[in-house]
Amino acid sequence: MDDALRAYGAGHADGLAGEADEGRLADPDYRTGLTDGQLAKFENELIAAVRRALGEAR
Repeated sequence: MDDALRAYGAGHADGLAGEADEGRLADPDYRTGLTDGQLAKFENELIAAVRRALGEAR
């Protein structure tokens, strides 16, 4: 369980950074974290773009 959480966390961090560790892509926990991190990055960028469009400072 700890290994799975570490792999997920590493994948999530890599997804937020916009990078993938080619050596870990075979690990399904890493891939799940990577996908979740990429989604979180997209959501953050989308919210920032909406706020800029609405003229909100943040």
